[in-house]
Amino acid sequence: MNTMPNGSPRPKLTRLLLPLAGVLYPFVVYYGMEKVAPPVFALVLGAIWLIRAPTLLREPGGRWMVAVALAYCVLLAVSGEEQLLRWYPTLISVFLLATFGLSLVFGPPLVERIARLREPDLPPEAVPYTRKVTWVWVGFFVFNGLMSAALTLWAPLKWWTLYNGLIVYFIMAVLFVGEWLLRQRMRKRYA
Repeated sequence: MNTMPNGSPRPKLTRLLLPLAGVLYPFVVYYGMEKVAPPVFALVLGAIWLIRAPTLLREPGGRWMVAVALAYCVLLAVSGEEQLLRWYPTLISVFLLATFGLSLVFGPPLVERIARLREPDLPPEAVPYTRKVTWVWVGFFVFNGLMSAALTLWAPLKWWTLYNGLIVYFIMAVLFVGEWLLRQRMRKRYA
């Protein structure tokens, strides 16, 4: 069980803060951009990263992730540039691309690590499959990062919000469901 230093269980909300902030972020920017100053966004985002920092600092690449995210928040707070608000989804895609990509170099691939959490004795024939799935996610994060950056640079805020707040999660759902279906077929073939 995940516990805090005083021995009490770490609230699930703490673990969900960054993912929840990521999902809601495009809509908060869209509806709050004219009402809330960028330094306030930076303060809230920085606080969320600091709350998650103790856990992230123990993960591979976590120090870089926290450092870059906090540097982004400081830049946003100091500059007060509204345009910087739109770069956050691209930054997250770069983080995830680095996490998945570096796992392919320094191994084991991230998808294999996740699979072994549920199935510690992963069959040998599944290992190459997990590497391929990790490559699929690397490709997705390259696409997503480029798409988000392009929308930040050249598209109206509505399009940026639609893509980063809705379309990207639809694409991810298709990838998850497609991979799950393929995995079920492979299990039947090897069973």
